[in-house]
Amino acid sequence: MPLSATDWPICAALLQFPAVSRTGEVAQDAPAEAWERALTQVARAGFDRVELADGWVRVADLSPGRRAELGGAVRAAGLRVASVNIVRRSVIDAVRGAENLAHAHRTIDAAAELGASVVCASLHQPLTDDQRSRLWFWTGQGHVDPDDDTVRALAVERLRDLGRHAASVGLLLSLELYEDTYLGSSSSAVRLVTDIGLPSVGLNPDIGNLVRLHRPVEDWWEIGRATLPYANYWHVKNYARDEHAATGTVTALPAPLESGFVNYRELVELALSSGFQGMLCCEHYGGDGLSVSAANQAYLRRILPETGDYPLGTSLVTQPTWP
Repeated sequence: MPLSATDWPICAALLQFPAVSRTGEVAQDAPAEAWERALTQVARAGFDRVELADGWVRVADLSPGRRAELGGAVRAAGLRVASVNIVRRSVIDAVRGAENLAHAHRTIDAAAELGASVVCASLHQPLTDDQRSRLWFWTGQGHVDPDDDTVRALAVERLRDLGRHAASVGLLLSLELYEDTYLGSSSSAVRLVTDIGLPSVGLNPDIGNLVRLHRPVEDWWEIGRATLPYANYWHVKNYARDEHAATGTVTALPAPLESGFVNYRELVELALSSGFQGMLCCEHYGGDGLSVSAANQAYLRRILPETGDYPLGTSLVTQPTWP
């Protein structure tokens, strides 16, 4: 049955929860009580689901006992694990690709154990020194996937392997759009997911990752039109963008969903017409991003259909069934 504004699954990302705190506490090694304190903030912000990510705690690298403690902390906070996000571990990294592939396989098993429905991955690689030196990392130049059919074929092969594993444990694999990779434009991303050719593998059309770049960018509507039919999970975030034609200067700063450059009211309507019924995940960089994400959730529930009685298009990938 189609989802409505009331029951549409919306989760919070944990971008404001670092791997190492300002006081030096390492989240990976923190006691379960510390995890619960962080997750309780997510619940108090109004979310009932959370995306766990490598940028906070690497679930793949926890012992079974510690993973059980994390699951207990999630439940104690009144949340459920919606998804697990593999961060900056490209399976075609020239040095660590095989290691990252093994990490992704362990993440899939851990995600299934924690009750997730989706594992999100991409082809982004660790931030460069240039990116780390910037106020906003996306204003620096990151890794660029090579224009090489052999490397691209390796991406297809390894992501297909992960998609089969995900399906075997009842999960979907979602591939996040990210600049300068084989997921860095709508056409390249669609080509990649269709070459993989599994119903369990879809796209995460994180359009914000592309429109924030300080250079000419693809039209956000065209990105959505091309990728949303293949979407099975969706990171939503927005940016204020300004372009000065005379100087070529571009500025992009994080903004709430309803007041940024991308019109999410139009995109959500487009998503529904494409058959999308996946999880929405609210992300926001800078400041009190959790509170902005909470406001974004409220905005999404205002623009989503009030009932499930609406025309629903045909998705080109499997859509999850949400508990």
